[in-house]
Order: sequence, then structure tokens, then C-alpha cells
Amino acid sequence: MLPTVPAPGTSLPEATPALAGPPPPTRPGPPPRPRPRILLASTAGSVAALLLLVAVGTVLDQPLLIPPLAASMALVAGAPDLPLSQPRSVVGGQLLSALTGFAVLLVAGPGLWAAAVAGGLALGVMMSARTPHSPAAATAVIVALQSPPFWSFLGLLALASLLLVAVGLGSARASGRTYPVYWF
Repeated sequence: MLPTVPAPGTSLPEATPALAGPPPPTRPGPPPRPRPRILLASTAGSVAALLLLVAVGTVLDQPLLIPPLAASMALVAGAPDLPLSQPRSVVGGQLLSALTGFAVLLVAGPGLWAAAVAGGLALGVMMSARTPHSPAAATAVIVALQSPPFWSFLGLLALASLLLVAVGLGSARASGRTYPVYWF
């Protein structure tokens, strides 16, 4: 459509606010500062859970689980309302991602290329199973890089994931928050 051109000696009418459209949306600011009780309970719970995981991982010679589980604990303690933080996603996402890593390992063998494929495929598997948990993609990467023993790794991962959920329950109760929003 061609624009309308005013006749010589006339001007276009002034835009009225109704024709100008809605004001531009405002951007949200940073999240509010947590109350001291929430901050303390979440931080203490995270430290306690991760120290316990280090102890168990050291005894069982599996310290590589710490990075993805630290990220999992950050979600559980810091954002307990998110779908990524719910027990279904923490436990299910971690276990499904590990299984994805083992499947890629069977097909491609250990290595960086396999790790990249495993991490990406883990996302699709978690989405399909409705267990989104972004830290779990790192678990698939670890499996494809390190080729850990299947049963001991899965057992330790299940135990560690359940431990994170249990600590999340405790720190939520101590801070007056609700966790989980749903179980499965």
C-alpha cells in the first residue's frame, strides 16, 4: 500500500495517543534480594549437600559427579519453584542423561566428539521425558568422556540425586519455602 501524501499547502494530522500504540514494554529488573533466612538456609544446604557428595565420591572414587551435581543443587536450593528443580527433573534428568551418555559411548566410544553428541542428545531425551534439568547434560558429557563403570556410576548418581532432593526438602523447610512444587 502506498503512503498518503498531503495536498499542497496542507499537512498530515497530528498523531493522537490512540494512534501512537501502546508504550514500549518495560524490561524486568534483577530478582529481589532473598530474605536472610532463605539465603542462609539455601547456602548452608548447598554446602552440606556438596560436602557430603565429595565424601561419598571420594570413598567411591567418583569425584567427577561434583560439577553437574553442584549445578543441580544450585537450582534446587536457589530456585526451588522452577520445573528444572523438581525431583522428577533432578533425578529423572540425571539418570536419563547418564543413560544417554552410555548409549553414545557404546556407539562412538569415549572422546570429545562423543561427549558433544551425548550432551546434545541428553537435552532431547530429557525434553521427551518431560524431565528438563540442564545440569544433567554435563553428566552425559562426563559419561562419554570418561567411560565410567555402568552400574556403580548409575547407583552413585541415583543416590546423589536423591540426596540433593532430600537436602532441598530440608533447606526449604528451614527457610519456610515450599519444595517440591510436584514430585512426579
